[in-house]
Amino acid sequence: MSGPGSAAAGALEMLAGRGQSLAVAESLTGGLVAGALTAVPGASRVVRGSVTAYATEVKREVLGVDGTLLAARGAVDGEVARQMASGARRVLGADWGLATTGVAGPDPQDGHPVGTVFVAVQGPDGAGAVRRLSLAGDRDRIRQDTIRAVLALLLSELTENMRAQDTEQHGGNGCLQP
Repeated sequence: MSGPGSAAAGALEMLAGRGQSLAVAESLTGGLVAGALTAVPGASRVVRGSVTAYATEVKREVLGVDGTLLAARGAVDGEVARQMASGARRVLGADWGLATTGVAGPDPQDGHPVGTVFVAVQGPDGAGAVRRLSLAGDRDRIRQDTIRAVLALLLSELTENMRAQDTEQHGGNGCLQP
C-alpha cells in the first residue's frame, strides 16, 4: 500500500473488522487526512469525525492539549501531537485517534524549520506512537507526505495491536503454559 487512498482503505478495513472507530485531529494538514479517509467508500462505518485545530487555542480549548506545554514548546511538538490524538478520541468518542502538527511552510514556526512534522496515533489500552518527520518539498508535498506518514503509522499500530491481542489470547513468545 503506497498511496494515501490504499493506506486509508486498509486501515478502515482493519478497524471495521474489529468494530472500532477512528477520529482525527489535524493542524498543518487542515482536514486532508479526514478527506483521504472519507474518500473511501464505507468510511462512515469507522470514521467518527475530525477537528481541524489550526489555531493553538483550538488545540488547547477543544482537544484539551496542556496549555503549559503549548506555551513552553509551541504547537510543533511530539507530546502536543500525542495529546491532540488523545483529545480527538475523547471529544469524538472514538477507539483510535490520529493527529498531525508541524510546519508546512513557507516560513519556519516556533524555531522549527519548514518540513518539521509530528504525527501521532493513540488507541485503546495505551496503544499509540508518535513520529517526528523531517520532510522536504513545497507546502503541498509536505502536507501530502504527512498524510501518507500518519496513515502508515496507523496501519503499523493496528497491526502491532492485533499481534499483541493474539499473543494475549493464544499465548506466544516467552509465555509459559502448563
